[in-house]
Amino acid sequence: MKGSRPLQAELTADNDLSKTDETLATVDAMVDGLNDHDIEGMNRFFSDDFRWMGNAGCGFKQGLREFQQNWQRPFQAAFSDKVCIDEARITQGEWCAAFGRQEAVHSGEFMGIPPTGKRVEIRYMDFWKVVDGKIVDNWVNVDFPYIMRQLGVDPFNGEGWEKWDSGAMPVQNGE
Repeated sequence: MKGSRPLQAELTADNDLSKTDETLATVDAMVDGLNDHDIEGMNRFFSDDFRWMGNAGCGFKQGLREFQQNWQRPFQAAFSDKVCIDEARITQGEWCAAFGRQEAVHSGEFMGIPPTGKRVEIRYMDFWKVVDGKIVDNWVNVDFPYIMRQLGVDPFNGEGWEKWDSGAMPVQNGE
């Protein structure tokens, strides 16, 4: 790259490293709350005006109420018997990142797909910023195409780049 370089890692420039334990405790408790399906109690973990920033198909939720109404409730309506499993976490100061999966039953409409009753794996990646023991920002990526493929829908109509892979990506339920 020629010329000046773009500013890197601006959001973590003032990261307070003394907050690592507090951040991890907040995320641990929040994941327990998610696994308890405690929508009304999420104010224990999220600030009222936090930002939830998702990938295409997930959207952007401004504030706790919007997150509850426009993400948590529709998601629980589409997927029941859901458990969240962080497979890895990295926490430093006010920041925590995780990736993992949710295991759930497709019991309600999802992306126009009627309920199938299939057990699915929902892959995700989260980055949380925690201030004063509450999440103020949450960047999230949920692998909606992978979910859709488990439900028998190819959102890429055979044009996904995995067609060039050397091996098939395993899909739950033998799909």
